[in-house]
Amino acid sequence: MNMNLSFAKKAVPLAAVVMMSACQTADVYTADTFESYQTTHEEVAVLPFEVTIGKKKMPEGATPESLKAAELEEGVVFQKQLYSQFLKRWSKGEYTVKFQDVDETNVLLRRANMTDENIKNFTKAEIGQALGVDAVISGTIKRDKPMSTGAAVASTFLLGFGGATNSVNVNMTVHDSEAGNLLWSYDHEVKGGLGSSAEGVSKSLMKGSSKKFPYKKEK
Repeated sequence: MNMNLSFAKKAVPLAAVVMMSACQTADVYTADTFESYQTTHEEVAVLPFEVTIGKKKMPEGATPESLKAAELEEGVVFQKQLYSQFLKRWSKGEYTVKFQDVDETNVLLRRANMTDENIKNFTKAEIGQALGVDAVISGTIKRDKPMSTGAAVASTFLLGFGGATNSVNVNMTVHDSEAGNLLWSYDHEVKGGLGSSAEGVSKSLMKGSSKKFPYKKEK
């Protein structure tokens, strides 16, 4: 399994990242029938997350287009960071499934015309079947400000967002690819400063959900 690490070069050094606080809320749902899926599932894919950045206090110079560009880039950066976290744990034998390389996932999504806003027109079953995996991991991120990497760094409006905190709400779900059934859902909230990064959020999410992730091997 190959993992593209080029995205890591864009990451803010850890010393410069304002660390995320412990999980504030954690709501978990696991389907009663999950065990029957776990025995047959072999590979899952991580989709780009849907990111929404608060627009109530948009600074001067910000446009809906520039904010949308930041949201789309953050969704892909978070996808890659989350995949990296899953891959590290998978390499240690913690999971019963393997994870599809995100570069392969994104190529297959483009080939199937499942990109950006258009992906909302497809069911989770259709997406999973197009990717050739047993299940898909997807989710949403709602945050007060852009993160300090990628498109947000290049945007002149980044520092115009007032306030010191950056509240981040993340929902992560697992759907099977046969019928598109919701198998697992996890809601997570973290808070951090302007330097909050996709890496920080993904690590906090993984730490909070590690004991509850449904494909985790029993010790």
